[in-house]
Formats: sequence, C-alpha cells, structure tokens
Amino acid sequence: MAIILTFFVSHWILSVFVQSFFLHRYAAHAMFRMNAFWEKVFHIFTMVAQGPSYLNPYAYAVLHRMHHAYSDTELDPHSPHHSKNPMEMMLKTKTIYDDFAYDRKAPEPAMVRDAIPRWKGLDNLGQNWIFRIGFGSLYAFFYMAFVPQGSEWLYALLPIHWLMGPIHGAIVNWGGHMYGYRNHKKVQDESRNTLPIDFLTMGELFQNNHHGHPTSPNFAYRWFEVDPTFQIMKGMESLGMIEILRDSWNESGKVARKRKEKALA
Repeated sequence: MAIILTFFVSHWILSVFVQSFFLHRYAAHAMFRMNAFWEKVFHIFTMVAQGPSYLNPYAYAVLHRMHHAYSDTELDPHSPHHSKNPMEMMLKTKTIYDDFAYDRKAPEPAMVRDAIPRWKGLDNLGQNWIFRIGFGSLYAFFYMAFVPQGSEWLYALLPIHWLMGPIHGAIVNWGGHMYGYRNHKKVQDESRNTLPIDFLTMGELFQNNHHGHPTSPNFAYRWFEVDPTFQIMKGMESLGMIEILRDSWNESGKVARKRKEKALA
C-alpha cells in the first residue's frame, strides 16, 4: 500500500508543479526566462509528468490569458460563476481548449501577442489517443503489480491519475474563484485565496494575489502565505537554470522607493 500511495502523491506533486511552473508561469505569463535546452527539457517533463492528461502549453496559455482578460465574465473560459458545477465548468473549458489545441480556431491576436512555447511534434504526440491510452495503461500495470491483496480500493485512484491535469485545473478555477479571503479587494473579479488547501496546488490557489499582481512570479503576498513553486524557482535560478523576471509586487515596491529616493536626492 505504501508504494501505491507514494506513487500517487509523487504523481500529484509533479503534475501540479509542471502545470504551475511551465504551463502557467512560463507559457502563459513568461514570468521567467530559460534557454532553449531547458525549455525543451521542461516541455518533455510536462508531458511525462501529466501523462494521459497532458495539456498543450499553447492552448493552456491562450485559455489562461483569456481568463485574465475576461475574468468571471461570460467570456471567461472557466469561471465557476457561469457554470452550475465543476463538471459543467470543465466540459466548457475542454471545448474551448480543444479548439486551440487542435488549431480549429485562431485565438484573438491579443492572446498570442507574446511568444508561447510550441513543439508541434511533441504536442501532437501528447494529444494522440493511442499515446494517452498507452500511457494510462502504464499506471494500471503499476497498480496491478503493487496493489496488495485486500486493498483493491486503491484502484479507485487510477481515474485521478488519468485526469490529473484537468482535476488540478478544476480545483484551482472553481475553488480559487469561490472560496477564501481577498487581499486585493479592488480586483474586479471574484478571485480568492483558498489557503487551507493550497498545499494541494503549490501556490496556485492564491488566486486573488495572482489577479492582483498578474506579473508577479511570487503568488504569496502576506507573511503567513508561502508559494512552494516560487521557492523552487528561486533554487532553480541559483543553479542557473532559469532567470526570474522580477516584475513582482515586492520588487515593484523596491523600484518605486528607489525612484522616489533618487528624485529627492
């Protein structure tokens, strides 16, 4: 049982990390830079970590930029305030996502103004149903090898493995716009910080902070908030893997103070 639970938790953490780090903060917001080698490495790592629920970075970025542009209006591709339940919201999101992932529709020019990582060969493979079923079968084989007799209830975790990416999206998009507190009450949407369960999403449920400072790579704002993904990013920067673009709430404040001090000098 311990092997299965360790595998499940590891898959959850890796999947939510690549969604936050590569898809959200890099592809959608370009909050940091990395060279072509590391971009390819993390593109592949994202496909491996998400497996059968792989999310195309291009389509993800377009959807997320639409979310910010039209947050919690009827044009928002995944607002909980225009759906009856999380399932309905995610089915709506899937329809819009598929249009961009399979190039059925061209996004608004404003949504692709900034470059988005695209690797058509890899993305087409990740979206291929033979790949999805084959990769998903690997999880099933692993469970068959390690689920102990009498613990067959563990097989109920398999659908979560298969739908990991959309499940993370549902938690963030529904919970982060329905439940919690608001540090930035002037933000013109219903984004909230769902701190009690943010450990499940590695910083992604600080939605009100993120909408209040959409260019900040650090989603934590107050002293008791911690953004795990940003902490990992700082470690990666110290190793020379990435360069964080410090257009953040705290760095912006430092710049403003320096400008004021210079003007008074």
